[in-house]
Amino acid sequence: MEKKNIILTGDRPTGRLHLGHYVGSLKRRVELQNSGQFDEINILIADDQALTDNADNPRKIRDNIVNVVLDYLSVGIDPKKSTICVQSALPALHALTFYYLNLVTTARLSRNPTVKAEIQMRGFADEGLPTGFFVYPVSQAADITAFDANIVPVGEDQLPMLEQAREIVEKFNKIYGETLVLPKAMIPENEMQRRLPGVDGKAKMSKSLGNCIYLSDDPKTIKKQVNGKMFTDPEHLQISDPGHTEGNVVFTYLDALCTDEHFAAFLPDYANLDEMKEHYRRGGLGDGTCKKFLINVLETTLEPIRAERARWEADIDSVYDIIREGTAKAVEITNATLARVRKAMKIDYFVDRSVVQEWNDLLRQAKQ
Repeated sequence: MEKKNIILTGDRPTGRLHLGHYVGSLKRRVELQNSGQFDEINILIADDQALTDNADNPRKIRDNIVNVVLDYLSVGIDPKKSTICVQSALPALHALTFYYLNLVTTARLSRNPTVKAEIQMRGFADEGLPTGFFVYPVSQAADITAFDANIVPVGEDQLPMLEQAREIVEKFNKIYGETLVLPKAMIPENEMQRRLPGVDGKAKMSKSLGNCIYLSDDPKTIKKQVNGKMFTDPEHLQISDPGHTEGNVVFTYLDALCTDEHFAAFLPDYANLDEMKEHYRRGGLGDGTCKKFLINVLETTLEPIRAERARWEADIDSVYDIIREGTAKAVEITNATLARVRKAMKIDYFVDRSVVQEWNDLLRQAKQ
């Protein structure tokens, strides 16, 4: 099998994508896509996995597929360079998941830290755990291996999921022979590439918490989220008070998004963020000034994204074709992997008639 550098990444289509997705993954995907260093970049819209905790509302998933793809296109994902595809339309993934389930114990799944954290966050410990959700690390392993992905961009919180995929690959190859590609994680290079907290300082942006800034938000909404909800330093009561930048959500966002050019345009009193932080720490810089600057940074970041989204929204037929064509390409890729897996497992009965000779030999031996 020819060795290639292949990336698999993706998102659950449960809502519009927000600034946390942009900082944590989307911006990096565009950089990787345009680097020319990879043979394939596959972006999976994980609608099957989204159904594991939204089975009572499949319409939510259906409606948000277009929102997710619009967000992809608006930030610069190029369908000529990256394959955008829908998980549920790839039958090979379902078959691979079933085969891999036989290689994983419930005890091992129960020990997965990411699964345990997600169960707690969604309240499944009290309400009962859907089996589909419990086994979604196995589904992720099927996704990764179906595309022969050797590189999977993940945050640190997802490392246990990738480790489980690696275990499945190693066990499969040990039992059936070298068949599957062993993936490795691509971790964000620095803190600024990791997902932003919500505007209220919570660990994650969440639609239910109302602490998101979406990529498609208008200027009025952005201003409302920053001025009305964004936490700074609770001890910075007067402008003259010394302030803390660590754990201050305004500065967390500025760390992730602002450049020296933003200062030249909107806050020329400082050459860079380090100078601004130093002034805030010693006192004399108000939160209102900091928030106003952040709003300008956010607006310059999101305005071109909104404009590109509006362009695609006016041509949904083309968006549909991008998804359909990407999924058709992914069907071919994943079906080829499934065929290879079935051959390794010796369950490819109908590729040719060689099994007939095997059966005849078996029956003759039984009669001797």
